[in-house]
This record gives sequence, structure tokens and C-alpha cells, in this order.
Amino acid sequence: MRLLVSVVDATEARAAATAGADIVDVKNPVEGSLGAPSPAVIEAVRAAVPAEVPVSAAIGDMPDLPGTAALAALGAARSGARFVKVGLWGVSAEPEAIALLRAVREAVDPVPGAVVVAGAYADAERVAHAPLAPELLPEVAQAAGIEVCLLDTAIKDGSGLLDWLSPEALTALVDEAHELGLEVALAGALRAEDLPVAGATGADIVGVRSAACADGRRSGPLDGARVRALRAACAATPRASR
Repeated sequence: MRLLVSVVDATEARAAATAGADIVDVKNPVEGSLGAPSPAVIEAVRAAVPAEVPVSAAIGDMPDLPGTAALAALGAARSGARFVKVGLWGVSAEPEAIALLRAVREAVDPVPGAVVVAGAYADAERVAHAPLAPELLPEVAQAAGIEVCLLDTAIKDGSGLLDWLSPEALTALVDEAHELGLEVALAGALRAEDLPVAGATGADIVGVRSAACADGRRSGPLDGARVRALRAACAATPRASR
């Protein structure tokens, strides 16, 4: 199970990579769960970490605007992001979600190695406009030709992924995604003690921000010692295979 660590700038990116992060993820927490950073920040992060460490970038909790999403995705990929994450925030129905994801995939197809990550929200039910239900994510992603699914939380108020989806529900989603040939990333206020649960679902990637920061605060500075501990926990947690 690979460890993805979210950072806000090149300094944090360098610290995360040095501490053993498998994927360095760039986002802007001020703009939301999957808030988008500027192209300059993505470029600086890409330059700050070793070439063998892939960079991921969020392009936002995206409204139902496929053209806007496509343009943002291409900007992220051209700026150095291998993984381009798009949050399915403004779409509730499967056809609209597929159309949005296809637009993003087609935009980054010319960029060698670029991979789109489709993100849904485990707590979608508490968002007024009802984003895509998380259980629909694997089928939607596969229909759009996307390679990676992400389950995260929309509202960052201290409740986490496991408060909204049970280990059994997560395992079923991961199994379905794997049957469709997709990888799965889990995120959403996950703590070190949650990593064995994430591993038991069979997830391929686990993403953290607050657990890697000083005092466990999402807005706090990255703490290299915490990243090292999380990396060790991932290494000690074999991914379940079914």
C-alpha cells in the first residue's frame, strides 16, 4: 500500500519525499477538499522532489463544467503532475459524471504518463446538492476510461472516511474497482491507527494530510517524523488480496 502525502508547497514536498512518501500530492486546502494549487506551485513541487517520486495534483471540487475541468487538468499535467485528481463535486448522475471524466481524460491523453484520478466523497449525503454517490464511483470511472478511483471526504470537520463508510462497504467498493481493472486510493482524515483497516480493504494507495502535520491539524506544517511513522505503518500493513 503506497503512501500519498498532501503538501502545499515545495518545502513541504521536499520534506515529504525525504521522509519516504511514495507519492507527493499538491493541493490548496483553502479552496476545499480537493482544492487546486497554481501551476507555479505544481512546477515548484515537481522540481523539489526526486524524479522517481510521482507528483499528484488536485484540480478542484469540480462543478459540472467539463471544459473547465479539461483545461485545469491539462494545466496540471503540463506543470508536472503525473496523477491529476478531479473531485466529482457538481455531478450527481452517472451520465454527467462520465462526461466530465471523459473530458478530463481526453485533455491529458497527449501528456506522456499522465493518469486521471476520479474522486468521490464518502460523506456525499451531507452535501446539500448531493454529489455522486460513492458506490457509483467504480462503474463511472471504468466507463470513462479512468484508471484510479479516490474516496475522500467533502467536509473537513474532523470526521473521517471511516465515519461515513464502514470497512465492509469500503472493501466491497475496492473489490468492485479491482474487478474493473482500477486502482483505489483512500483518504479523508485517516490516522495512523486507521492504516491497518485501509490495508485490509485491499486499497492500493492511502492518502493523508492532517495525520502528517504537526498536532494532527490539516492547516499545520508538515512533520517529517509523522510522515516516516506513517510510511512505516504502511510497510507493516500488507494489502489484502482477494
